[in-house]
Amino acid sequence: MAIKIDQEKCIGCGLCASICEEVFEMRDDGKAHVKKQKNLPCVKEAISSCPVEAISE
Repeated sequence: MAIKIDQEKCIGCGLCASICEEVFEMRDDGKAHVKKQKNLPCVKEAISSCPVEAISE
């Protein structure tokens, strides 16, 4: 499992970081990034909640 964020699709809404802050973070470029690869239940929630479907695993 490798969590990935498509930077072309990411709109920087921050929803993934608010749902699963252990895995996702917002950076100065205004985009979400994976800060730590962890298999947590909140990852699935973040993937399904992303409005532009930018997160995959």
